[in-house]
Amino acid sequence: MGHPCLPHDLLWLDRAAALMADSTLPDWLPRHWHPGLPVVVRRAAARPGLIAVGVRGPLRTQRSALWASSQQLCRVLSPEQVAAQQGWRQHPRLAELPALQALQQAHAALQDCGLVWGITGSAGFELATGQATLSSNSDLDLLLRCPQPPARSRMQTLAATLAGLPCRVDVQLQTPTGGVALEEWLRGGRVLVKTASGPLLLDEPLAAWPGSRLNAMEQCR
Repeated sequence: MGHPCLPHDLLWLDRAAALMADSTLPDWLPRHWHPGLPVVVRRAAARPGLIAVGVRGPLRTQRSALWASSQQLCRVLSPEQVAAQQGWRQHPRLAELPALQALQQAHAALQDCGLVWGITGSAGFELATGQATLSSNSDLDLLLRCPQPPARSRMQTLAATLAGLPCRVDVQLQTPTGGVALEEWLRGGRVLVKTASGPLLLDEPLAAWPGSRLNAMEQCR
């Protein structure tokens, strides 16, 4: 592939043997996963020739952290590519799934937020595969690409819009350091950052953009 795989990307592998585990593969895996379904890139320290991935079964307890051979990767779909397809508009379960209705209602605000955005979690998986992974109680998980600190006023406006949607919306800001919850970033103070080497607690939100403090202060005025 021409670019590195990023957390939350969906990957298709050309054979089941491309998956490996640190110990043994879970018993449920052969019954519920096959190469026609994607795996999800997860955060973990890199290993030569391997990509850290997660595989999901139909139950919440059926989640497994595995590794995939980068040589047997045949397709990558990013969260922003899932969003660009706008598959929720004609989805057969739109009327029964609040998460898809939330996408429909939030689309204009997300387009206007000034950042590249994507769909992750169960909604992203169902839109990408057609597999019924969403329920009427599912949250909507979104990702915002933030190479620079975002304008605080825009994020506040977006958060206010998302708060009025028919389901809970969890937004993660993808910073150079790792993933930060939008809710925490707006609250200020200490923030938890999800990184490849594990969770990292920072004293202030701007620390997620090393060396960008001055630029961030200008954007947040």
